[in-house]
Amino acid sequence: MALTFWYDFSSSYSYLAAMRIEEKADAEGVPVEWMPFLLGPIFAEAGYNGSPNLVSAAKADYMWADIARRAHHRGIPFVKPKVFPQKSVAAARATLALSQRERPAFSRAVFTQEFAYGRDIADLKVLAEAAKDAGLHPDSVLEGATDEGAKAALFASTDAAKALGIFGAPTFVTTDDVLFWGDDRLMDALSWERHGSLPEGG
Repeated sequence: MALTFWYDFSSSYSYLAAMRIEEKADAEGVPVEWMPFLLGPIFAEAGYNGSPNLVSAAKADYMWADIARRAHHRGIPFVKPKVFPQKSVAAARATLALSQRERPAFSRAVFTQEFAYGRDIADLKVLAEAAKDAGLHPDSVLEGATDEGAKAALFASTDAAKALGIFGAPTFVTTDDVLFWGDDRLMDALSWERHGSLPEGG
């Protein structure tokens, strides 16, 4: 039994989910598997030229205001990155080269560099800083970002996301392949994984 957490480092709402999923999952007794993938190919196949959250100025303004409100409410830092969406390929490859045990801390550190400090995660120096913050050796993490096996793993994870019907991030997939999309569906997903039903009163 495990809930799979599908996320793209370029996703603002994935940041919110990544910063709380371990605490919430531990409280529910649900193990989590961290699985980065790329939204770009999925958006392209759906006919979007970039993030759907940027299709209009009004929608983009709402997203940034919503992220800021939620981050403040949860006591986590947030700054709007200068570049959005950011290129997340190197970060995703580096993560896939890590063990499941190492992925949570590194992923949170990458998200923090991007959405708390406003740094560009396509910069390998930024990923090296994230590795240090996660207690990992920067050189080995950066090797993972260019490793052929990690490249193949990223293609495979993105293909697997497509096969599951994932269309956005974050998405939580239960053991019985039920999808829950969005940071605001995390508790629903945990309840479904644990009990096979939505939370009472939800």
